[in-house]
Amino acid sequence: MKVRAQMGMVMNLDKCIGCHTCSVTCKNVWTNRRGTEYAWFNNVETKPGRGYPVDYEDQEKWNGGWKLDRKGRLKLKAGGPLKKLANIFSNPDLPQLDDYYDPWTYNYDHLISAPAGKVQPTARPKSQITGDDLNLQWGPNWEDDLAGSSHGAANDPNFRKLEEEVKNEFEQAFMMYLPRICEHCINPSCVASCPSGAMYKREEDGIVLVDQEACRSWRFCVSGCPYKKVYFNWESGKAEKCNFCYPRIEAGLPTVCSETCVGRLRHLGIVLIDSDRVEEAASTPDEKDLLEAQLDLFLDPEDPEVREQALRDGVPADWVDAAANSPVYMMAKKWQIALPLHPEYRTLPMVWYVPPLSPVETLGKDLIREGGEEEGVFAAIDRMRIPMEYLASFLSAGDVAPVRKSLERLVAMRRYMRADVVDGEIKPEFATDAGMTPGELEEMFRMVAIADYDDRYVVPKRHGETSTTAFADQGSCGIDFDNGAAVPPGLGTMTGVNGPDPVGGPFGDGMPDGNGSEPDPDFDVREMLSKHGGEGNANAN
Repeated sequence: MKVRAQMGMVMNLDKCIGCHTCSVTCKNVWTNRRGTEYAWFNNVETKPGRGYPVDYEDQEKWNGGWKLDRKGRLKLKAGGPLKKLANIFSNPDLPQLDDYYDPWTYNYDHLISAPAGKVQPTARPKSQITGDDLNLQWGPNWEDDLAGSSHGAANDPNFRKLEEEVKNEFEQAFMMYLPRICEHCINPSCVASCPSGAMYKREEDGIVLVDQEACRSWRFCVSGCPYKKVYFNWESGKAEKCNFCYPRIEAGLPTVCSETCVGRLRHLGIVLIDSDRVEEAASTPDEKDLLEAQLDLFLDPEDPEVREQALRDGVPADWVDAAANSPVYMMAKKWQIALPLHPEYRTLPMVWYVPPLSPVETLGKDLIREGGEEEGVFAAIDRMRIPMEYLASFLSAGDVAPVRKSLERLVAMRRYMRADVVDGEIKPEFATDAGMTPGELEEMFRMVAIADYDDRYVVPKRHGETSTTAFADQGSCGIDFDNGAAVPPGLGTMTGVNGPDPVGGPFGDGMPDGNGSEPDPDFDVREMLSKHGGEGNANAN
């Protein structure tokens, strides 16, 4: 057992109101400059919907994440170093600007400088990249509040699997908000896809970052990430992504998106994981067992043996204490009401979601207020407007059981607390029926419903005095797979390479010819702007 601390986040989807405050504040802090106009480290999607970039969840199209080969070993879905070398200048899995959107502004000057005429002057949208006039067709928030329509839902990759089982009539339409950031995965495919070793996972806290000096603009990290949360800065020629606001995290402060969240739906904390069993967990044959395999990686910080080993492995004592109070550990492992996004990608993501009960008004009588027979309560859950099969399609690899367990426990919490506060009755059977104790329900209520700042954000400060020992190897995450699937990610070694390459990846110094020459920066810009003329299109060259 090798103990490592891993930062994580839980978002309670019942509380998200789709205000996009998190997206705007993140944008203003991290990507408010030339070259990142289209980059949204944090965005809020309306589901059902196609997401951002468009159809990012369709891995048959994008080949992101991991898969198992015939021998059951982890391999990058996009292929190993030989395939990447063959496609080094023509990556078929790389999203183009049209898959995101051409960021625009408006010609406001025309409103005041236009000559007198019979027609009111208008501020036409203009590309922030080329300055050309645009006919707007798509954007990062294009489907906001509209995903319940038959047109929007039909294009959702998750909904397509259910269109025969789920009727999408107007009176049965449903929608929900899904905030997304980088998953800061335990087994990140973006790190394993990077030829130059620029992408790395910090051994200290598991946050995935980009070394801007080492980045060589190959963008395999973009195509390798199944969540498409790595962006290419076409101005600087470097990859960029959500960095989990690590300067704030190191100071014991929450991320900007968490700090400014209007709905207080985000929870931050660390979990202790057994890094020796990461490969085993990610290699679980049945996709529906991946959730349980990932939960098995989470170690109990109250266990004396775990605590002892954590201290031996360089995890500070106050970090172990923080793990014991972590809302992420409680909601994901202890109560099992939070679920990971697309565990079938085998990246072992560390941003988890509490599935929504809303809208529950039409079922409120059965679910919360009167309850009736227990069978009636659980039957009401099955009749929710948001089908459990749909939630399971992106939260539990299609397995409905974890979603049902989460929703039943959330309903039990509401019923138990309503009986206590409104009726003055303690009904322990509500907890027992959900597989919990009354004390656990009360604890869960405090965390989910009324948690204060210090309860939601349990972020221990960084120990700079130990950085030369326990946290010295920032180019590694302490995970070393024997078959080369994810040997120290900081070295940039990709799937299929037997052991780490000491010179920085399968191409030596990250360059295809190994001579260390820089790629042509104009090529990068032309590729990202391929829609404006086609020169340099990755699929055309």
